[in-house]
This record gives sequence, structure tokens and C-alpha cells, in this order.
Amino acid sequence: MSDGRASFRLSDPRQFLALGFGSGLSPWAPGTAGSLAAIPLILVLARLPLVYYLLVVVLAVALGVWICGTTARAAGVHDHSAIVWDEITGMLIAMIGLPISIATLVIAFLLFRLFDVVKPWPIGWLDRRIGGGWGIMLDDLLAGAAALIGGQALVWLGVPGLI
Repeated sequence: MSDGRASFRLSDPRQFLALGFGSGLSPWAPGTAGSLAAIPLILVLARLPLVYYLLVVVLAVALGVWICGTTARAAGVHDHSAIVWDEITGMLIAMIGLPISIATLVIAFLLFRLFDVVKPWPIGWLDRRIGGGWGIMLDDLLAGAAALIGGQALVWLGVPGLI
């Protein structure tokens, strides 16, 4: 089976977003590259009131279901590794309400990548059972939520450097 990379068109706005502004085309660890591509977006959005940040997250989820689904169909591969909008959205979720610092960005990134790669129950279970755009997005939304809970717990516990 072809990996579908040749069918990607960054000139198509849906694919440009689904491929994380091109970060998903990284030959090494595209999911990690997509997660890192979220950081500038997080730094900009963190300046907004929380309600607007949350609105952007909801829009990113809705948009992501559509753009990831259409890009996967264009590639002919269900959750192609180059599709990283789900990682970007997962990172946005992981940082909800956290204070912005290098430490919180690193913790959120590490926790998100851990949950995204390991896929503990129910993340992995759902990932294997749901297809389409929702199937691409859902595991990363849950990994982002798990990272958010972990990051918030560390801040709540007063871990030095996170406040």
C-alpha cells in the first residue's frame, strides 16, 4: 500500500491544516513535529481569555474532524502519519488553563506524547473502533485531556517551576 504522501497538496487549505502547516511531512516523528508546531499557536492563544481559548479548541476539533477525514480520503490511508492536526488540537487541550512557561509547555508536551503513543485504555480501545475524521481525532483529544489532567494536577500540587 502506498503511504499516500504523493497525493498531499499543501496548496489545498484543508490539507495544509491537516498536515500541521507542513510539519506532518517531517521524515522523522511527524506526530512529534505536529505537537511542536502547536506551541506557537498555544503561545498566541494563551493571551486570550479562557472562554475564547476554549472556543478555539472547540472550533479546532470540529474543523479537525472534517479536514483530517478529507485528507485521509485523499491520501487513501486512514490515519496517515502526516496528518497531525489531531496532535495540534491535542496539545491545545493539554494546555487549557495552564500557566504559560517553558516548564508547563514541556510537561504538557511530554504527557501528551506519552498518552498519544502508549494509548492506555480507553484511548487505544476507541482508536481501534472508530473510523473517519472522528477516529483520527478522538485518540488525540483523549490524550490531550489526560495530559491536561496530569498537568493541572502537577500545578495543583505545587510542583516547583510550574507555577
